[in-house]
Amino acid sequence: MSRLKETAPVYETRPLPEGKITFEEFLAWCDEDTWAEWVDGEVVILTPAARKHQKITALLSTLLREFVLKQSLGDVLTAPFLVRLPESLRRGREPDIFYVSNEKLPLLKETYMDGPPDLIVEITSPESLARDRGEKYVEYEAAGVKEYWLIDPDRRQAEFYRLAEEGRYRTIHPDEKGIYCSEAIPGFWLQVSWLWQEPLPSAIDCLKELGLI
Repeated sequence: MSRLKETAPVYETRPLPEGKITFEEFLAWCDEDTWAEWVDGEVVILTPAARKHQKITALLSTLLREFVLKQSLGDVLTAPFLVRLPESLRRGREPDIFYVSNEKLPLLKETYMDGPPDLIVEITSPESLARDRGEKYVEYEAAGVKEYWLIDPDRRQAEFYRLAEEGRYRTIHPDEKGIYCSEAIPGFWLQVSWLWQEPLPSAIDCLKELGLI
């Protein structure tokens, strides 16, 4: 048996729905272990994340969640958890990490978010890079997601986009010390070099630098 089959999630053995389905039918088909997206009525299965991807996701989500909860700013969620974008886009995406402000908490349902979050973070893989930088960039911009972070572990490259008044993303660069300051999460900053350290720094050490502990 191949390594892929040995490590593949259970949902890959389930039959895919035939033809196009509604978002409600998609929700009924998938479960909490399903890594899939709903794109214009079709089910798109996502590939399992590599170790490097998972470790960066774990570090970033911990830092964001601890900061947001301590400051009582809202909530931070990670995949698998669907984000249903506006009806005109016909998309249900699974961001790696996303932040929801207190104002938007009513949009959180039991198994999905019914509308755009304030911040989305995608950690790319070779398989997802074109989709994350292309399709999702356009969709998140059109949906009104205030900030979009695109983290590429293979290239050690982090891109930060912020929605401008005209509704278009503008690239925001870290400062001369390599620190990016979020606007969607007031007061949160990220030392980008943390993401490329081998091994990654502990979340506790980063939280200390952030002044949270």
